[in-house]
Amino acid sequence: MHVFLNGRFVPEECAVVSVFDRGFLYGDGVFETVLVSNGRPFRWAAHLDRFQRGAEFLKIKLSCSPAALHRFAGQLIAKNQMPEALLRLTLSRGVGVRGYSPQGATAPTLVMTLHAAPKVNLKNPPRWKLITASPRLPAGESQAQFKTANKLSQILARAEADAAGADEALLLNTDGNVVEASAGNLFWIERNTICTPPLASGILPGVTRAVVLEISRSLGLKTREAQITPAKLRRAAGAFVSLSSWGVVEVQSLDGHKLEVSALTALIRDRYWACVGVENA
Repeated sequence: MHVFLNGRFVPEECAVVSVFDRGFLYGDGVFETVLVSNGRPFRWAAHLDRFQRGAEFLKIKLSCSPAALHRFAGQLIAKNQMPEALLRLTLSRGVGVRGYSPQGATAPTLVMTLHAAPKVNLKNPPRWKLITASPRLPAGESQAQFKTANKLSQILARAEADAAGADEALLLNTDGNVVEASAGNLFWIERNTICTPPLASGILPGVTRAVVLEISRSLGLKTREAQITPAKLRRAAGAFVSLSSWGVVEVQSLDGHKLEVSALTALIRDRYWACVGVENA
């Protein structure tokens, strides 16, 4: 496996980062996970836009242009012969002085890696069991709009899901509303309306979330941003999670309570993968 590290392609065993790198010490950085289909990153422009805005938010300068980054991503996919994969981009502030101050960190670390993508069988798609996790996310948190490299709340939530034998965890915000899964956005169905929490509630503006909203509107379905509690979610006419790795995944149960199944979830899921196929043909 080859890894892209600061402008070079190196074998993974040689892809090393300093123990003084601020990404390792403090999670001082941003990342993106992009689906690769037919050898091409899906919705690359949207992912790169969020990646760049995250870097600007943290005041970390990208070491190469967007065009060069896209070219390097294509070369990495070809070198590893992985036309179906997940591409991870990671940008760290790099090495600086000891302590929280970012002073002296003038050489950011930029890494791209490839990972096996889950195989989704549309004839027998996954249906996940979810739990409500105990960590809370700050409502209205500005950092939530980017994939910062410090995701402890999501890690703790997923650990709780693993311990409970669940597939994923839902997180609430400090207002007590469900906001997102540990690695994806939440949708639920009310009277044929596709609902999802508003960005202001403290959620990541997911790229797959945006695709789902596009698909829903193209199907003539109403969409709505709304707040929801776990108790109300359990009474929804259906629910699903959207994420780059799995696409659209139906929620089978929440905290042991079986959720309704909606034909709209299957329709949106199939349209999503059709969209991937068309755009990456």
